[in-house]
Amino acid sequence: MDTLLARSAEFESHVIRMLSLTNVTPFQRVRLSRIMCGVSLEHAESLKILLVSGNFTSAVSLLRLQYESIVRGIWALYAATDIQVEKLTADLTDKAAKRADRMPLLAKMLQMLSSTAPIQAIAPLEEFKKYSWKPLSSYVHGGIHAIDRHSKGYPLQLIEQTLRASNGLCGVVGMFSAVLSDSQENVSEMSNLYKQYADCLPILSTDNAVPPASPA
Repeated sequence: MDTLLARSAEFESHVIRMLSLTNVTPFQRVRLSRIMCGVSLEHAESLKILLVSGNFTSAVSLLRLQYESIVRGIWALYAATDIQVEKLTADLTDKAAKRADRMPLLAKMLQMLSSTAPIQAIAPLEEFKKYSWKPLSSYVHGGIHAIDRHSKGYPLQLIEQTLRASNGLCGVVGMFSAVLSDSQENVSEMSNLYKQYADCLPILSTDNAVPPASPA
């Protein structure tokens, strides 16, 4: 587990650097996407800290937040309306917060992305939701998964699976960041990182680049 954590931290550091290479732009849509990528990576880092601390229920729950952040980031670039982007990037006031509350739910965002985003971006997100959304919701809302695991303990396999799933989402952020940088060299580098760090990523399927594994 220590080796997996160390490799995961290395992989995340490469993804953080990839995000730093994205172009500085006046376009709010791109800026919003970049911010949400940063939020997703913050959750990934916090997840690892919680695993080391033995706070496994909190760590697994963070996986859902990490996922939701990158979905919103990709949605902001490919599917959000100009008005929605304006609402989400407005200065924070009570009025602005109320306006920004009225955003599509995650399922709707994915539905919108299915017809607007590249398949390479949306396929791993859809697969993650298919296998992981319900158990993660159970952890977040104090359902049977959280009750059973917290009372009986977490198998090492589940902890490793959670970490690999988190790394898979980091990979999605990395590739999305490479695309935002508008550099084929960065895209190629990210593809090579998938191969270099395959030992700490989810098992690859034949169809998708980084399919996250179910945490339960």
